[in-house]
Amino acid sequence: MKEQILEAIERFDTIVIHRHVRPDPDAYGSQCGLAEVLKASYPKKEIFVVGKGEESLAHLYNMDVVTDEVYQDALVIVCDTANQERICDERYKLGSVLIKIDHHPNEDPYGDLLWVDTTASSVSEMIYEFYLYGKTKGLVLTQEGARLIYAGIVGDTGRFLFPSTNTRTFKYASELVEFGFDLPTLYNGLYTTKLNVAHLSGYILQSFTLSDQGVASVFLTKDVLQKFDVTPTDASQLVGALGHIEGIITWVFFVEEEDQIRVRLRSKGPTINIVAAKYRGGGHPLAAGASIYSWEEAKQVIHDLEELCTPK
Repeated sequence: MKEQILEAIERFDTIVIHRHVRPDPDAYGSQCGLAEVLKASYPKKEIFVVGKGEESLAHLYNMDVVTDEVYQDALVIVCDTANQERICDERYKLGSVLIKIDHHPNEDPYGDLLWVDTTASSVSEMIYEFYLYGKTKGLVLTQEGARLIYAGIVGDTGRFLFPSTNTRTFKYASELVEFGFDLPTLYNGLYTTKLNVAHLSGYILQSFTLSDQGVASVFLTKDVLQKFDVTPTDASQLVGALGHIEGIITWVFFVEEEDQIRVRLRSKGPTINIVAAKYRGGGHPLAAGASIYSWEEAKQVIHDLEELCTPK
């Protein structure tokens, strides 16, 4: 598949790279890291990254603004996006050929070419692997590309703490660091917390509930978000805050948005993407997300998690 993707890249003069809505560091790292590899490798090609920018990740990269005409006779690559509904910018359909590069379960096999590796810690890790495959065939990795790919790996592994981290992840990370980008500045950009978000974190630690089955839940209504002057994106970034608390097996954040309630699911063991799938979502076995439309549905999500955590 890497060879087929490389051949497709070489055929097209224009390449547009997408990723998912509400991006995280891996979305930016894989999308923009791939763009930097291709820009350095094929200076005569036009390479664009598109999608709604995320303020908290602006230190990593700036998105391009392109017209519909750019997609004519273009190759479109979508990174880190399991299903079509989550692709940011629906114009991904306008290109001539569509490639999916992802590490989530392949429940929506869209695209003309698909490279899905659920053993990869991140799609950024896959992009580096793609570079390794193609470096004898002309692919070039710059310091900027290495910085972006490394940021994506760090973000999706929780600084190498999540179970998806493996020996391959550490090997690739060590090789990327050798490119000499500024590690302290990168980490500061990724993990500096705004004061209002820190205050919300304190609220979460004081207000979460824990059931007898080991299911913790946090309700972040519009009123709570307004009180702390945070966005739903800011709030969702705190989902890991409960990960080290004794007695918690699985936990869920309900974050109220304008038209829906975002469900952020995490687990220390039980497979939770099966619960996410019941509520218009999906994801990894231990980290998943979904969407609901009432607080009654939230109660049902908690019930399903409690059943999941109850010894059979």
